[in-house]
Amino acid sequence: METYRIEIGGCIRQLPICPINETLSIAGFVMLGDVALTEACAKELLKLCPEHDIIVTAEAKGITLAHEMARIGCGNYIVARKGAKAYMQNPISVEVKSITTENVQRLYLSQADYEKLENKRVLIVDDVISTGESLAALQALLSRVSAHIIGSAAVFAEGEAAERNDIIFVQKLPLFFK
Repeated sequence: METYRIEIGGCIRQLPICPINETLSIAGFVMLGDVALTEACAKELLKLCPEHDIIVTAEAKGITLAHEMARIGCGNYIVARKGAKAYMQNPISVEVKSITTENVQRLYLSQADYEKLENKRVLIVDDVISTGESLAALQALLSRVSAHIIGSAAVFAEGEAAERNDIIFVQKLPLFFK
């Protein structure tokens, strides 16, 4: 299998090159289960981020990163869930279509979560920003509450996302075309 080498905070990994369609492949970056990589990514990303009160991420791949960033930083994070759960009172939601997900999904925040965000400086965090669809969905969700988004950050900006000046990222990640 073809791979792409990354190095972040002293952690070296070989990412598998994964086909998305007939002409496009991406480097499969997954921190889930890799504690050393998650810790290194959180530390490096926090160096670049503005001061914030709380982190918000989308379920699921950004959770470990948000947790580690909150642990060594602000101490608080919230996960926008991909499904409404029975314990979620008065949830709000938006639609999202990600490059790595086949179908349109929804992101949800419970009333308890969005009340925690009121008048807080919020940092949106994800593992990779590519098309920006997940980021836009999180921004739309947070615009429905009185949160102050102070930045949007990811470990990697993939493809054209690396040309954006409205996101914070540690490194560029190339797209692979056939």
